[in-house]
Amino acid sequence: MSLRIGISARLLHQPPPGLGLPLKRLQFLESNMAQWIMSHGVAALMIPFIDKRVVTIRRRPPLNDIVDNLDGLVLQGGSDICASTYGAKPWREHTDSDPIRDEYELELLRGFIDAGKPVLGICRGAQLLNVYFGGTLVQDIPSQWPGAIAHQDLDRYDRLIHELHFVPGSRLSDIYGYAPQRVTSIHHQCVDELGQGLVIEARSPIDRVPEGIRHTGHPFVMGVQWHPEFHLNGDGATEDVLDSGPLMMAFLKAAARRAGRVRRLADGVALVRERAIELGGGR
Repeated sequence: MSLRIGISARLLHQPPPGLGLPLKRLQFLESNMAQWIMSHGVAALMIPFIDKRVVTIRRRPPLNDIVDNLDGLVLQGGSDICASTYGAKPWREHTDSDPIRDEYELELLRGFIDAGKPVLGICRGAQLLNVYFGGTLVQDIPSQWPGAIAHQDLDRYDRLIHELHFVPGSRLSDIYGYAPQRVTSIHHQCVDELGQGLVIEARSPIDRVPEGIRHTGHPFVMGVQWHPEFHLNGDGATEDVLDSGPLMMAFLKAAARRAGRVRRLADGVALVRERAIELGGGR
């Protein structure tokens, strides 16, 4: 059976006119993300958001069943993490944050991490990993990180590219080596105070902005600040950027190892039960 990778949903609370659902919240999966994962021969499944505050909901969504039936979790990028989610005051009065999505994804994170299954956070997902483990964020790099280079340009979007250095001895350096790389940059927030158990895996070399983090207490819990799903071959907008394949393969290998251990254990339990039935005379 193919590996099954869950992807957190992006939420659109106020759809623009013309989509046919002007008063309904939408959930979506960015197509490059699905292509990046499924091009490695695995199944990618978006995990729906269920608003538990809706009065018509009859039963709590079966989070444990969702985790049990998936082999790993990828957190998509998107809107800012709400400052109140990590106990801070917002840097300005009106921010592009989404506390509803924060709550939904933090619950997913808890389920997959408690189950020992691999997690890969992309951009916002990397920041959420840091918040999950008790860290904080720089809410606006241009105004709060002196000397920072441009990390976001809404006009250039995924055509904004900068250099990246991996920390010596890091897991990312094991995957890619130590040579400087080039990556997409579409963020104005970043890791500030590191969460418990996390280490920096990569930085932007000029301003030292964190670009990758990893938890040392789990086989594969990692976040990257760039968008590897935009680094696909044949996309002229992202030429000469870091190959996204090795990162996905490292994540999938971790998922396969975790799935193999669980399946071997399950097979062993089944054999014990069969043997007990035989010894018990078929009962």
